[in-house]
Amino acid sequence: MKNSLYHATGRPKRYVPVRYLLAMSITVAEVLLVIGIVALLCIFVPYFCVAAWLTQLGCVLRIISSDDNPDYKVPWLLVVLILPVAGFMLYLLFYSRKLKRRFVKRLEYLRARAYKRDDAPQQAALAAESEEAYRQARMLCRISGSCVFDDTPQRYFASGEAMCKALLEDLSRAKRFIFMEYFIIKEGVFWEAILAVLKKKAANGVEIKLIYDDVGCMCTLPGGYAARLRHYGINAVPFSRLRGQADSEFNNRNHRKITVIDGVIGYTGGVNLADEYINLHPRLGHWKDAALRLEGEAVWELTRLFLTDYGINVRHLPSEGREYYPTHPMGGKGGYLIPFGDGPRPLFDCRVGKCVIRSLLNAATRYVWLTTPYLIVDNDLCQCIEAAALRGVDVRIVLPHVPDKRWVHSLTRSFYGRLMRAGVRIYEYEPGFVHAKTYLADDVYGMIGTVNLDYRSLVHHFENGVWLYGCACLSDLRKDLERTLAQSVAVTEEMLRVGPVVRLVRAVGRIFAPLL
Repeated sequence: MKNSLYHATGRPKRYVPVRYLLAMSITVAEVLLVIGIVALLCIFVPYFCVAAWLTQLGCVLRIISSDDNPDYKVPWLLVVLILPVAGFMLYLLFYSRKLKRRFVKRLEYLRARAYKRDDAPQQAALAAESEEAYRQARMLCRISGSCVFDDTPQRYFASGEAMCKALLEDLSRAKRFIFMEYFIIKEGVFWEAILAVLKKKAANGVEIKLIYDDVGCMCTLPGGYAARLRHYGINAVPFSRLRGQADSEFNNRNHRKITVIDGVIGYTGGVNLADEYINLHPRLGHWKDAALRLEGEAVWELTRLFLTDYGINVRHLPSEGREYYPTHPMGGKGGYLIPFGDGPRPLFDCRVGKCVIRSLLNAATRYVWLTTPYLIVDNDLCQCIEAAALRGVDVRIVLPHVPDKRWVHSLTRSFYGRLMRAGVRIYEYEPGFVHAKTYLADDVYGMIGTVNLDYRSLVHHFENGVWLYGCACLSDLRKDLERTLAQSVAVTEEMLRVGPVVRLVRAVGRIFAPLL
């Protein structure tokens, strides 16, 4: 494929993130300035220290009484109690994980203009087929705002290379509009092949909209890249552009991967638009990824997610008419599926991805196999995984053998022992790095998307995925997981033995992992 689709002309460029370093420096300076002013007031203003002490007490009470996960409360309690003045100031600046106000103001308008669909026939048919699947679907629709779809052909891709070829072919056939949203875009062979198609389509009058995450692309694209793309006729916008504000702008990043073509073809999964995802210029061995192609009206949900993300990042709200949601009956059945989004409040009041994963674990009677690049989970989800294994379900988790971040991989390994003692079987993919986010239970339930098993993905990021029941693509997912397991090494207790220093570092890392 590397030779037939395009010719590699060199390694992708990497940029020094000057603007991002400046934004981070401004943020640090703002934080230090605020903390310094409060500390000086405590020293030189009579009784101001009493006010500071009462504020600290109020922060402690607020943390304890909040509805947040205890795993998130504990590190903040330590920060507030251990660091005088600085602790509660950091809490006031960074504790909230809610969406920015400038985003929230646009949400009601965008929601009102999104597609409306009555999925009662699909829900009734699903309930008649499987009560358990119906309960999962009903829960997911309520917390995500999505709908149940049937009549949707699916195609599973076991690698970024396979997805790349199909994606380029579909893009070349676009007639009305193309929407693309990715956490990482990196200049190189893969992106240049896509960009060439987008330029040509834009010149022919096809509407092109593009979102890339400002932090995800800080080292892969120049700071003003969106303006360059707009010059080509591509309506590009960086998601939540960094401005050096002392708030949570470094969190709530957009980790979604979505392509929508004419409202009838959609792509999602783990694959970003960079060369390592299609195994060009590999730096971590073989890159194992996965993606899913949908065709039909289920693509409407991907369109809605994209237009919402686009709308909260541009000055002028986009139109969201019916032309973006064309009726496209396929004339056949292929199971039931729910494309869904996840993200911070007030977009989503529940942790959607986590709820889906728990539902799959709770529904399984024979097995749950999954792949994820990271395994840094809260106690609640850890107990859910353990419970499935303890009741006799064959739970297998495939993770990378070659890490992309050594300290994250070390923290991931700190969870192995507990899960293995409950009967969970842990594997590491020997040829390289696993980036696929795939979940399969009993051959009938599955999820494919962008959701990793770590705090950043389950709590902080904008994510998306597709819940699947009885879909044809699940058999292909099963075969891919079997091949992946055959190439992986089973982790043993002997492999997990480490010294006291590493154990100490991991213990501290696990305490503060929810804040990272």
